[in-house]
Amino acid sequence: METYLQVSLLVLFLVCFIVQLYFLIAKQNALASYKPPKELPDVNIPISIIISARNEAENLRENLPSILTQNYPDFEVVVVNDCSYDESDLVLDEFKKNWSRLRVVTITEHARFKTGKKFALTLGIKAAKNEHLIFTDADCKPASDNWITRMAAQFTGAVQIVLGYSPYYKTGNFFNPFIRFETLKAGINYLSAALNGDAYMGVGRNLAYTKTLFFSVKGFATHMHVMAGDDDLFVNQNATADNTAIEIHPDAFVYTSSKTTAGSLYKQKKRHMGVGKLYKNSHRRLLSFDAVTGFLYYGSFIACLALNFEPLWVLGVFVFRWIMQIVVYYKTFKKLTASSLLWFLPFFDFIYYLYLNLFGLIGTFIKTTQWK
Repeated sequence: METYLQVSLLVLFLVCFIVQLYFLIAKQNALASYKPPKELPDVNIPISIIISARNEAENLRENLPSILTQNYPDFEVVVVNDCSYDESDLVLDEFKKNWSRLRVVTITEHARFKTGKKFALTLGIKAAKNEHLIFTDADCKPASDNWITRMAAQFTGAVQIVLGYSPYYKTGNFFNPFIRFETLKAGINYLSAALNGDAYMGVGRNLAYTKTLFFSVKGFATHMHVMAGDDDLFVNQNATADNTAIEIHPDAFVYTSSKTTAGSLYKQKKRHMGVGKLYKNSHRRLLSFDAVTGFLYYGSFIACLALNFEPLWVLGVFVFRWIMQIVVYYKTFKKLTASSLLWFLPFFDFIYYLYLNLFGLIGTFIKTTQWK
């Protein structure tokens, strides 16, 4: 019986190893070979920046100047003040005195009608004067004053969606290294998928699309009942191989601060993972297969070592995958300015797959009822 269990675990380990190697080489390697343009492009299409903000007075004070002062010839900034009860209105009024390109849309609380981020964004899009829209959040800051230029330059030919990258600031907080690692892995997956012609999500902190596309698909109508998903569900339902591009030059990054407590992190991830069940079936199956086999790979590896079954052989396979990860990830981590996170492999990789399965289950059974 013990031998049968050992052999079964070894077979499971090898199968999961092969599957994970497939994802690494076939699905995640596209970003490693992608070379973003180094020269600053010459582009001047009119752009509207859309920001939905609820009780973000301090973040608006801190981050709005870096958006209003972008080095771009023709743009406006539309901030939707979504039922705020802090000093957001006063902060925005002060900015409006000095910046004619700032426009404010105000939503007031209604006793019977509870608004959400999708409603706020829809009003912001309707108020925008321009066809090409770039989205970010009030707690985000562009890495440079060329952010708009880099993102806008991707709107060429049939492109209607541009996926940007939004990392977290590096801090000394206990949770920060893993949060940055998880964001990096997610970025590798969704950006590589877009390069492979099968985009399945984007991040609302750094995302762009056209007003024509938004209204042609009736905006968020198909998932307005879901509190989250204004970014990834919209991309999942409307991205194609021809209409989607990516922008990963470091000048085009948009940074934000990570959560600092277990409770706030749990709330954020529960909201994000809960929308995964609404992805297209092909994307949902693929992502689930990656998550489950990744978890089983580490689980069966630990079990084989615990049972002392072919430990040197099992360790050899484990080290081989680790080396392959380093080979594939080295260029990608460097492109996304996160080379130091390579030192956390494979410990964070194991935590990552554990986290995916845990929050996948939580997102399946627990409904999110608010976005802020």
